[in-house]
Amino acid sequence: MATGYLTTHVLDTARGVPANGITIALYRVSGNSHRKIAEAVTNVDGRTDTPILPEGKMTSGQYELIFFCGDYLDAHELNSDPVKFLDQIPIRFGITDEDAHYHVPLLLSPYGYSTYRGS
Repeated sequence: MATGYLTTHVLDTARGVPANGITIALYRVSGNSHRKIAEAVTNVDGRTDTPILPEGKMTSGQYELIFFCGDYLDAHELNSDPVKFLDQIPIRFGITDEDAHYHVPLLLSPYGYSTYRGS
């Protein structure tokens, strides 16, 4: 059984705080097919309470995290435009080591974002 797992978190770089209350969906991607395998909401630390993909569930392949940020940006008056510049942010990435810890965070601001493979 694989011992790797996947974690994530969201930091609001415009306000300098963790982003609480953002829904995150995790999909397994195969060609044009997306299969939702998990969903979580960030806590006061901007993290999910448990790994979004726990130990024993990780397999090599392509995945996509979708961060539903529009409501969060609206709630903190960071996006007053009637049409949101950022709403749902997808991050597609690959997993090759089923026994590793993968950490894929989102650094969020109203008009841009970044990510990296963390630890």
